[in-house]
Amino acid sequence: MRILVIGSGGREHALVWKLKQSPRVTDIIVAPGNGGMAREGVRCIDVDVSDILGLAKLARSEKVDLVVPGPELPLTLGISNAMTAAGVPCFGPDRYCAQLEGSKFFAKDLMGRAGVPTAACAVFEDADAAKAFVQKRDAPLVVKADGLAAGKGVIVAQTTQEALDAVSDIMEKRAFGEAGSKIVIEECLVGEEASLLCFCDGKTAVPLASAQDHKAAWDGDKGPNTGGMGAYTPAPILPDDKIEEVTDLVIRPVLAQLAKEDHPFTGILYAGLMMTADGPKVLEYNVRFGDPECQPLLMRLQSDLVDIMDACINGTLEPSLVAFTPKAALGVVVAAEGYPGKYNKGMPITGIDKADALGDVKVFHSGTSLKDGEICSSGGRVLCVTALGDDLEAAQKRAYKAVGCIAMPSSYYRSDIGQKGVARLKKA
Repeated sequence: MRILVIGSGGREHALVWKLKQSPRVTDIIVAPGNGGMAREGVRCIDVDVSDILGLAKLARSEKVDLVVPGPELPLTLGISNAMTAAGVPCFGPDRYCAQLEGSKFFAKDLMGRAGVPTAACAVFEDADAAKAFVQKRDAPLVVKADGLAAGKGVIVAQTTQEALDAVSDIMEKRAFGEAGSKIVIEECLVGEEASLLCFCDGKTAVPLASAQDHKAAWDGDKGPNTGGMGAYTPAPILPDDKIEEVTDLVIRPVLAQLAKEDHPFTGILYAGLMMTADGPKVLEYNVRFGDPECQPLLMRLQSDLVDIMDACINGTLEPSLVAFTPKAALGVVVAAEGYPGKYNKGMPITGIDKADALGDVKVFHSGTSLKDGEICSSGGRVLCVTALGDDLEAAQKRAYKAVGCIAMPSSYYRSDIGQKGVARLKKA
């Protein structure tokens, strides 16, 4: 079969890498792709992820059998609806369901109808009203742009002044564009975060292994929020024997509610969780694989990903289709200096082949281009260096050994990816 993967990041590189392993796949096209994917021997075609009509035209002209959108933007713009209209199977929710990620208010409202535990919140379309609300509440508070902001539209304000500044930045200065025309202000939940992703076929949810992302730019969870500086799986904060229980709490009620509203959810439903003293509470929903969680999760997935996606689309999903190796996996993001702010592009990268040759290592390209046969940086998050290990500490050591093989000017990475999990396991 022929597959079209939409996107250009590390998540999409991981999807291409895993889909290629299926004996059913004869050809993979990526739009627009990146330098790492080009090296995988797939065709990269320059169609933007927001060009829904162009992507539908590409799928028809290339006679693809399956479309796999990686990022959230095409899903919120209705790529699944467009592909359905074009008669092409698409692994992802329709535009209505994609509002779970596209609008914080929609997600909060749906959680209320479905009875899913989450932080108390208020929604504002007027900056003055939002500031008045902040003045009457005790910090810390979490201020969120309602729309898509590439993982950066969430500010955890430790003081009232920080919360007021966040409202001003989002609503008045439009730091995140139109995503900030409406904001959500919510209580600050205390605990440790975990990621729970599930394959969904509209009525059935089958969970993947647990994972943990690292959003802050610097060690010790300091600095500005990014799209994610690394991830690992499994996450000891959400052990295997608790995953079904948490899926019943935060995923299956949403699936049932959306089905009741005649919009069955197909694809990946991802709950970002805070594991509080009162139990798990949902911070946010995503409607696609996380980046960088996707990379270590797919390193552990033993099943044929095409078979799983087919089952989700056809309504035949069952737990036996999804199996993971008991090994752990960990990915470290190498970023351009200055990210998530301003950064340079076009920096040469060496040592990737040396890292890949270590064994149980795969360097996924997030923001790279191929120029005259040389890999260069083209984004803020540049690589996700991912490794398997017999346990989390072994995966961590192997991943950082691989990072040490790679050289890129003006780059940085966190040195503590997975450390919370390693410490928790040692304490246990």
